[in-house]
Amino acid sequence: MSGYLRPELSPSRSRSALGLAGLLVGAAITHFAAPKFYDQMVPTQLPGAPRQWTYGSGVIELGVGALVAAPRSRRLGALAAAALFVAVFPANVKMAADAHRRDRPAPAKAALVARLPLQAPLVVWALRVARRS
Repeated sequence: MSGYLRPELSPSRSRSALGLAGLLVGAAITHFAAPKFYDQMVPTQLPGAPRQWTYGSGVIELGVGALVAAPRSRRLGALAAAALFVAVFPANVKMAADAHRRDRPAPAKAALVARLPLQAPLVVWALRVARRS
């Protein structure tokens, strides 16, 4: 029997996992390409400079994305992705709240609020990839 036919290596499961990995790696790249956007999400209570946290979280997202991309580490990576999506939710809430306190265009405020419920499907997606790996 070909390894290609094994359920954990089915094309649809691989596409889902690789899509998740791509999302994580893409987000990681933006931490380095546009760090100012992420710097403002870092809670002031955290020690150190916001840029250190921005780059550190980018490295973590890159690592988690790599784990998800590799079939042997996919389950671990997907579980880490689910945890990461939960962990960054407070930063997303902070960003939305800050936008409403500042003079931001209404569409920008709406986009930041609208993305909050999208975190739940990301967690579900990651858990589904983990379960199928």
